[in-house]
Amino acid sequence: MSRSEKIIERLNRSVATSSKVLFYPLVVKEAHGSRVTDVDGKTYVDFNAGWTVAGVGYSNPEVVGAIEAELRVSAGVPAGTFPSETAVEFAEKLLAVTPGDFEKRVWFGHSGTDSCAAAYKLLPLATKRQRIVSFYGGMHGVDLAGLAMGGMLATTRYPVPSVVSKVPYAYCYRCPYGLEYPSCGVYCASGFIEEVLFRNVCPPEDTSFIIVEAMQSDSGDIVPPERYLRMLKRTTERFGIAFVADEVKIGFGRTGKMFAVDHSGVEPDAVALGKSMASGIPTGALVARKELFPRGFAFSTLAGNAVSAAAGLATIKIIERDRLPERAAKLGHKLKKRFKELMDHHPLVGDVRGEGLFVGLELVRDRRTKKPAKAETAKVVYRAWQLGLLTVFVGAESNVIEITPALTITEEELDTGVEILERAVLDVEKGRVSGSLVRGYTGM
Repeated sequence: MSRSEKIIERLNRSVATSSKVLFYPLVVKEAHGSRVTDVDGKTYVDFNAGWTVAGVGYSNPEVVGAIEAELRVSAGVPAGTFPSETAVEFAEKLLAVTPGDFEKRVWFGHSGTDSCAAAYKLLPLATKRQRIVSFYGGMHGVDLAGLAMGGMLATTRYPVPSVVSKVPYAYCYRCPYGLEYPSCGVYCASGFIEEVLFRNVCPPEDTSFIIVEAMQSDSGDIVPPERYLRMLKRTTERFGIAFVADEVKIGFGRTGKMFAVDHSGVEPDAVALGKSMASGIPTGALVARKELFPRGFAFSTLAGNAVSAAAGLATIKIIERDRLPERAAKLGHKLKKRFKELMDHHPLVGDVRGEGLFVGLELVRDRRTKKPAKAETAKVVYRAWQLGLLTVFVGAESNVIEITPALTITEEELDTGVEILERAVLDVEKGRVSGSLVRGYTGM
């Protein structure tokens, strides 16, 4: 038994099942850039970037240096009561880089969950409207607010408030209405919401905001049609409803632009941020129109602290200086081309989609019926780990391999990862991977 497997056994005896999501018996010793080394000394190419947290690479020296410098002088200072200039600079930077040519303010939290929860708590107070609209497949955090707004099966087992109405997202590969794009007229945007939702269960005059991921991640790396977000925005403007973009997982350059919503030209009224914004230091932010923040008490002791701010400033500096969004667009184009070629030779791959370094491979048992290949997907991810590549699967049916490497990954590392993934797909198609191997490593 490897040292990793022994530690996993200890993990299972000490950490609650609901506090871990495992895809293979990996225990990390150290991580740098796009390479991860386990406690047994094996080094892997990483196609996950810590669920996009390590956007500028693991243990980025510039970010580490900024954190160390700030830790020496301000560790433990409660930012809400004793603000620092570093935190103010970070807030000013967020105001500058987020979309929206209007007066904005920043609310700080500790995570993307906090950011979405801030919208859930604060916007209804500001708008004096109680209802909220979210989407099937959405993932907006793991507190009660996030669970209420979430649209995934994993979030439905908990008792949550009922002020949220959920509608289908623009999942063209599996259209919930049985329509086809573009002849559908993007009915899933304004059509269904205005003609059905608003008329029956969610009066628009009592709807505070719509929260949407410009590209859905955990539900299967879904990229909606070009007009989708613009049509949603027109609906919100027509009824005086706030438009909230959840950029927690897909923001900060990953999709080829600073934020995924930028691809549509839409200016959201609020943007929820987290994960990669501070390269692993727990930080979240909701950046919104000034008038969407009501007066009152709504902060956590260390939210917006100077250490997090220093990490965030260093991260954004690297993204802008090294033009990482443009680099992600270029590398993503190459990556999708490689995966399309892989799809031509492997019937297990039913669809390839994404933007920039945000790519999903949906695996199916039959391309005609599109029956999800759930077991096969777990095997591919496990086999890729055996061969030296770290990736994960997502999706409502757990059949989408998610590719979200660091924006700093080298082309050589990308090539290596693609080659490993293709070999893993082939091995699974040829029946060379036993189902017993993945037992206990099936994500959620």
